[in-house]
Amino acid sequence: MTMSMTIILRLFAWLLAAAVTFATLGPAGYRPHANITHDGEHALAFLLLGLAFALAYPKQRMLAAGISVVLIGILELLQLFVPGRHARLEDFIVDALTALVGFAIAGAIGWLTRSHWHERRVD
Repeated sequence: MTMSMTIILRLFAWLLAAAVTFATLGPAGYRPHANITHDGEHALAFLLLGLAFALAYPKQRMLAAGISVVLIGILELLQLFVPGRHARLEDFIVDALTALVGFAIAGAIGWLTRSHWHERRVD
């Protein structure tokens, strides 16, 4: 991966993290809502977040996944201090698991592309 692509992926991942943080802690009127369930919204947001960080930091994927789970927990707890928001264990579990699924998808894609590339070089 080129340096410019890495920079773009990392910028995108951090901007997505900022958007998810704002949606989690910001005023209710500014939060986007999809035509899916509450858990579905969480799952989609954190799946994309996990995928974005896994692609942005492929050499530190395991570390990034661990840090992500910790920060997702902190983000959930911060809702205790936001009027009208609440911290829920169910939300943390959905958020953390779907972020990890995003990391796993990126890992699988990386493995498949490396495997396919290696097969083409051997032939």
